[in-house]
Amino acid sequence: MDFKTPLNYTVTDRFLKYVTIDTQSDPASPTIPSTEKQKDLGRLLVSELLEMGIADAHLDQYGYVYATIPANTDKPDVPVICFCSHMDTAPDCSGTGVKPIIHKNYRGEDITLPDDTTQVLKMSEHPDLKNQIGNDIITASGTTLLGADNKAGVAEIMDACYQLMNHPEIKHGTIKILFTPDEEIGRGVDKADIAKIGAFACYTMDGESVGNMENETFSADGARLTINGVSSHPGFAKGKMESAIKIAGQIIAALPDDLSPEHTEGMQGFVHPVDLSGHVETATIDFIIRDFEDANLPKHADTIRSVADEVLKRFPNSSYTLETHEQYRNMKHVLAQNPQIVEYGMEAIRRAGLEAKLCSIRGGTDGSRLSFMGLPSPNIFAGEHAFHGKQEWVTVQDMQKAVDTILHLCMVWEEKSPNN
Repeated sequence: MDFKTPLNYTVTDRFLKYVTIDTQSDPASPTIPSTEKQKDLGRLLVSELLEMGIADAHLDQYGYVYATIPANTDKPDVPVICFCSHMDTAPDCSGTGVKPIIHKNYRGEDITLPDDTTQVLKMSEHPDLKNQIGNDIITASGTTLLGADNKAGVAEIMDACYQLMNHPEIKHGTIKILFTPDEEIGRGVDKADIAKIGAFACYTMDGESVGNMENETFSADGARLTINGVSSHPGFAKGKMESAIKIAGQIIAALPDDLSPEHTEGMQGFVHPVDLSGHVETATIDFIIRDFEDANLPKHADTIRSVADEVLKRFPNSSYTLETHEQYRNMKHVLAQNPQIVEYGMEAIRRAGLEAKLCSIRGGTDGSRLSFMGLPSPNIFAGEHAFHGKQEWVTVQDMQKAVDTILHLCMVWEEKSPNN
């Protein structure tokens, strides 16, 4: 970076502090946020933002953190941009009692986590480690996830705020900050106030490998298959009972392998049963349906119907219903309408000294829904790896590069705006 004063990065210290705060979200909870403990991190972030001099930083009743860094440029029409990360960690793995460890000057060796020595980071299983030689790798101790997803993004945005407030030579328009709860359970922007944000574009900091920018996500539907079987006393069930549980099992077993998550990659979609419940008379299977092409979603739902029809031939007195609902759509549809949003992001990555790579996400981010709520939001790398598990990791250097990218992005928008 070409600054009058070199950056004094604070991102690592912030990250090490944030990951020790348990912010795990809960899909079974009906509240917003789903867990009150997410507000513990939100309150800390607000306190730090206020200390930086960002006067309007606040936490709302739903657990969202909002803040504004005023413009410091003479240009009158620089578009307002926003940076967003989520504060919660995934329900898949414990986030209680996280003990972060810095493994300095990585030389390619296996990294054994001390509190559970069966947890070993190997280059053969974590390919991006080959790009981290000489870097400082941060992991948890082996019994919890680390929380780099997405506290790396939170720390990067917070450090960028600190740099912007302390480096007036970095010229920028108005910058909005948004930290969200409950992203991991699909509710991350349910109560986000788009009018309060008031931005032209947003960048979520929630990506993986350094240099990557993601402008395309899955489109997503949910589906529920309800099976109506025939109940009978098991002692007198011959020729009568048609167990909905067994029917459900046969349907799941009959789903095509080439349409399952464990057999798909790249731009291939999938159908994935995620929950099964019931008894002899009635059973339900919940599915998630994913594809990069919207038109393929109803075709995947038809596959479920075809499998169910075939299985039900063996159970003539039973029946089923399938209901589908929209979850989110591919953000590329929105981003294509304002191509400079992605172009400026790619330029910022290059200015940070990195090879910029445009990627697709086999999943979704807050940006997926924000885009369709009127706030186009591609996703930029945060450096997080192996998320949702005990081997999750990030590096000090990748987080610093993410901070650089945020700052360059602020400058790119300012530079490319007209003088009058």
